[in-house]
Amino acid sequence: MNRSEIKSFLDEKAAKYESISFLEADPIQIPHQFSSKEDIEISGFLVATIAWGNRKSIINNGNKMMRLMDNSPYDFIMHHEQKDLNRFDDFVHRTFNAEDLRYFIQALRHVYTQYSGLEQLFSAHAQDNNLQTAIHAFKKTFFALPHPPRTQKHVSDPLKGSAAKRINMFLRWMIRSSKKEVDFGLWKTLYPKQLSCPLDVHSGNVARKLGLLKRKQNDGKALVELDTALRSMDVEDPVKYDFALFGLGVFEDF
Repeated sequence: MNRSEIKSFLDEKAAKYESISFLEADPIQIPHQFSSKEDIEISGFLVATIAWGNRKSIINNGNKMMRLMDNSPYDFIMHHEQKDLNRFDDFVHRTFNAEDLRYFIQALRHVYTQYSGLEQLFSAHAQDNNLQTAIHAFKKTFFALPHPPRTQKHVSDPLKGSAAKRINMFLRWMIRSSKKEVDFGLWKTLYPKQLSCPLDVHSGNVARKLGLLKRKQNDGKALVELDTALRSMDVEDPVKYDFALFGLGVFEDF
């Protein structure tokens, strides 16, 4: 296929897979349980943080986090007492454990009390054509409090060579339009054209088969290469193709 044919093919697949019918198998279903901006973005951030491995396990543990926060994540984060954090003692998702979750709760309270929330923190450092510098700045602020060194690995830094798949996925959830009832369109100070594709094994493999990506590793350099290809097909909303690449890889074994 030439580039025009690839664009038409991916446009069709993006329209197919950006659908609420696929939410029941996707971790984005968890923030869809909430209606307030703060509950949606906090639940989305926490679920995206553990979004690697088996999707059923991600969803189960995401729901467990919400239950442990009384299904009111913003209220819990802002008003919990130190003794309330003991309820997380048995929480674990792969290498993300209770110690990490307790720090994330403290750091999120710091973000909301000192910076007026997640959106403001990201938008303060956004560039016109991408959010990778904003992710880097967010990580520095998020880990400004005393914390276990191991916990830092759970927020990737694209300026240190990471594709930062999970945080880019979270940003897609928050920023892209809610017209199709999948993403939320909550953050009005940032725009879809600034987003980067949540590059993972599925989207990477499909992109390589289509000739959109040559680099073999799914790292920061590969993300720049893929972003460039996707922006050449839709400069205003390049990350809509995440639905196509992921759907082709997971549901069609492309």
